Amino acid sequence: MTAEITAGVLADVQIRQLITDGAISAASPILNDQIQPASLDLRLGARAYRVRASFLPGLGRTVAERLDDLTMHEIALTGGAVLEKGCVYVVPLMERLKLPKGMTGAASAKSSIGRLDMMTRVITDQGIEFDRVPDGYEGPLYAEICPQSFSVVAQPGQLLTQIIFRQGRTFLSDVELRAVHAETPIVSGDPVISDGLGFSVDLKPASGDLVGYRAKRHSGVVDLSKLNHYDPAEYWEEVRTTEGRIILDPGAFYILVSREAIAIPPHCAAEMAPYLAMVGEFRVHYAGFFDPGFGFDAAGGSGSRGVLEVRCHEAPFVLEHGQVVGRLVYERMSQTPEALYGIDIKSNYQGQGLKLSKHFKS
Repeated sequence: MTAEITAGVLADVQIRQLITDGAISAASPILNDQIQPASLDLRLGARAYRVRASFLPGLGRTVAERLDDLTMHEIALTGGAVLEKGCVYVVPLMERLKLPKGMTGAASAKSSIGRLDMMTRVITDQGIEFDRVPDGYEGPLYAEICPQSFSVVAQPGQLLTQIIFRQGRTFLSDVELRAVHAETPIVSGDPVISDGLGFSVDLKPASGDLVGYRAKRHSGVVDLSKLNHYDPAEYWEEVRTTEGRIILDPGAFYILVSREAIAIPPHCAAEMAPYLAMVGEFRVHYAGFFDPGFGFDAAGGSGSRGVLEVRCHEAPFVLEHGQVVGRLVYERMSQTPEALYGIDIKSNYQGQGLKLSKHFKS
């Protein structure tokens, strides 16, 4: 199959072919709903291991070997189990890989999981990086889960992480990205393009003074199976300003929104780049994927903003309206997906503005 694949991020049709070819397999059949336009959702297995610390296995070592060293106790997830805030867990995933030579993978927490402030990363045998699957990897996949703001109830089969597959060179240069914008605008207003598309924070909403949410420090448990269920006021404090700026508190977690509306054309995917130290004493939370069609007019996404998951670090920091806080790195698709993010797959966050995860009442 590899020789037939054009360089780029694999689309839904190609992911299905990988499953058919046995490059992606699982103990129980992979469901069609797991396949997104440019990614595959990964399912939690039946057991979690509470470990002393986060780890990477390193070259020559398997995750199972490291679990023998670091496991404190084992938890059955069947029927639901609490994963406590501030603790680190490793959960074997149902899916495993046997990638062809020349193909790599990259994982990310799903949008709802990032918005719950759950640090969720994929690790592989002999892994030296989180969320990266090396060329031609064959073996199991594991999720490392560390809830940061809220304890959660998790069950087998739940979808906390997603993975994309890359063949060859996928990232667009700034010149290529400007050409894409000229053909199909990727952002409202003039694009700030430098190693990707820069985006800024919106602290002057068109109406009202609500600009974000800050996680409360002492809240109840969030059951990941319950959608549109929880009262936001029990878990979040509203962040309001009429001055176009807020002060981020060290250690606090915020949900904010980008000033720009962002679009991902059907022939592209995008990844939120990791935090850059030069922008201040905070980080825009863990990198995330944007599927083809996000924010795209034809897919019902006109005006979609990027939701920002922000944690302040060592010192209080003044965040100003319009301050650049991160960037999107665009990639070419190997082929256009059959289904686009949005109308085609009833996506939760198409057309979004400032929005909490789908577990909270809207």
